[in-house]
Amino acid sequence: MTYLLGLRLQGREVLVVGGGRVAQRRVPVLLEAGARVTVVSPQATTMLEGLAETGRVRWERRAYRPGDVTALGRFWLVHAATDSAEVNAAVTAEAEAARIWSVRADERHSSSAWTPATGSAAGITVGVIAGGDPLRAAGLRDAIVDGLAEGSLDARRGRAPMRGVALVGGGPGDPGLITVRGRQLLAQADVVVVDRLAPTSLLDQLPGDVEVIDAAKIPYGRSMSQESINEVLVDRARQGKFVVRLKGGDSFLFGRGGEEVAACVAAGVPVTVVPGVTSALAAPASAGIPVTHRGVAQHLHIVSAHVAPGDERSTVDWSALARSGGTIVALMGVERIGRIADALIGYGRDPRTPIAVVQEATLPTQATVVATLETAEEAVAAAGVRPPAVLVIGEVVNTARELDILHRGQNATEAPTAPGGRTGRG
Repeated sequence: MTYLLGLRLQGREVLVVGGGRVAQRRVPVLLEAGARVTVVSPQATTMLEGLAETGRVRWERRAYRPGDVTALGRFWLVHAATDSAEVNAAVTAEAEAARIWSVRADERHSSSAWTPATGSAAGITVGVIAGGDPLRAAGLRDAIVDGLAEGSLDARRGRAPMRGVALVGGGPGDPGLITVRGRQLLAQADVVVVDRLAPTSLLDQLPGDVEVIDAAKIPYGRSMSQESINEVLVDRARQGKFVVRLKGGDSFLFGRGGEEVAACVAAGVPVTVVPGVTSALAAPASAGIPVTHRGVAQHLHIVSAHVAPGDERSTVDWSALARSGGTIVALMGVERIGRIADALIGYGRDPRTPIAVVQEATLPTQATVVATLETAEEAVAAAGVRPPAVLVIGEVVNTARELDILHRGQNATEAPTAPGGRTGRG
């Protein structure tokens, strides 16, 4: 018998021993619950490495040592998720001796706690424990969540097996912003090929037999080539499996979704595209910035800034953007913000043009830096802004301030305001 509790982990320390696929499922959910996570593992998946590099988890890059449970912090919960039964047993034994609840991934009967199959719909979170059987629990969870989403609690699912590939835009980060259709298809997947910026906490809601393939791309770090991703999609689909390609934002906006569709079509694999909420619009909106506003901006330009102005690989007409006077939203441009600002100013844009940099939009860690083109590089460096972040350039930033709807978050900064309501050097 089990006694079900809802753990409130906000600000509390949690230890995860292991850096593989199980840890990759558990860590995002713990972070979403507000936990302060320490990972102990000599290696980690690309996704976990990305979380460590951005400071969202603490990573001890080594093997587990006896005494870690009590030596590394005052933990409220411990997850033993290595591929070694001996190590997992030692971790849970140490946690038991310290009277700390622990979850052992490879042997549920040796765990002092079990993680339920969880899901959310209509503002309700459902957790199911079926005697420690994860597949049965996941099936019941899905039936309940589907019933809630459809307005009933009928647990009869009766869905025909899916085939082919679905490109699902997962939205800007908050798992609640994936579309209903995207969530439904994800629940039916046999294989999920997932990006680093996708709503990864949803992975923990998948049945244990779903194959999760990490296709994360860390800027200037490890990555899975686009050709390899295309090959995986086609290969698994040809095996008769239903493959969901889960991306952040929208698959067709700087997401290479067109290349993946082309690969599937060329291989004769049926493909479905589910649009997603793009961060190009969600980031400004979550910060309270209207990218268009009557009398202020009647046109919007969305550009990729993964290469800087002046780079021979860039196809962006920065001179035209500078002259346009409309709102510019730039993705993947944080590390090139100085060169972007210099180019716009050099082509005639007012140096006092306001700019907002929205980091980790829609997530609890969202923060916004507000400056001008002439102060942006200094302000972003001082605030320690890091990817993922979206640049919003134009008078709509001032409009948001004038309407008092600009949401800057806990870690926000703003340069001194110059006369006339503009942001200047002070």
